[in-house]
Amino acid sequence: MRIIPKPLEGEYPPYTIMYIKLIPGDGMVLQHLWDNFITAKELVYSMPEKMLYHRYAEGKWSIKETLVHIIDDERIFAYRALRFARNEQMNLIGFDQDAYTLYSKADERNLDNIFDEYEAVRKSTIALFNGLPEDAFMRIGKGTGTFNNASVRALAYHIAGHEQHHINLIKELYIPSFNK
Repeated sequence: MRIIPKPLEGEYPPYTIMYIKLIPGDGMVLQHLWDNFITAKELVYSMPEKMLYHRYAEGKWSIKETLVHIIDDERIFAYRALRFARNEQMNLIGFDQDAYTLYSKADERNLDNIFDEYEAVRKSTIALFNGLPEDAFMRIGKGTGTFNNASVRALAYHIAGHEQHHINLIKELYIPSFNK
């Protein structure tokens, strides 16, 4: 897979450092995306079904909702990467992740269906970044609201780090609180 150097400070909104720092700086972000998809799938399928609906605290998402949130976020940020790579100059607005999660009705979906979508989106994301011209990765797109300027390569790392963040939360918060 293509090597994409890690973005530098100034190529991404300050809040996304929490995601970007979770990804190694070896440039293998696309391989990480695929490997982490497999890891997430194995982790979630190893859980008892009841755990998929578990919330580690009041007002938090279930594991199924978290998975669909990861998919939604990836789809949105890959779209942003496409727009920025194609030198789109129009501002992009943010999205309300809580409304997306509410209306996803993820807890009503079959886990196989969720992972079918997850895999399709992941393969599409990897194909997008693999197919971009080299000069596209340093293009900076515009945004408003909570989403500020970011390079195309920073969006690849955002997608990977965002997923890693949520997988870490599942391991660190969901599983221990379910097993109490």
